[in-house]
Amino acid sequence: MNIIERAKSPTPKFFKIIRIIGLALLAVSGSLMASPIVLPAAVVTVAGYVAVAGGVLSAISQVTVDDSALKQVRGKEQQLVNKPRDGG
Repeated sequence: MNIIERAKSPTPKFFKIIRIIGLALLAVSGSLMASPIVLPAAVVTVAGYVAVAGGVLSAISQVTVDDSALKQVRGKEQQLVNKPRDGG
């Protein structure tokens, strides 16, 4: 299974929640780093680390595959392929 197939495959519910948390961390840290007001260097540094962590959480969560759901999807696809066609 290549990376594109993994990204398109069903994701478990827990990892969907983790992905959303990662995206939220990424958005908040991006807002802090791009803010027009002067922030202490420590805040900007921590925001950078949080952005990296959010990106990693989102990426790892996206490529996690729910095997049982994937088997169901593949089973349905196989049924459609093997379905007899009308002679009409």
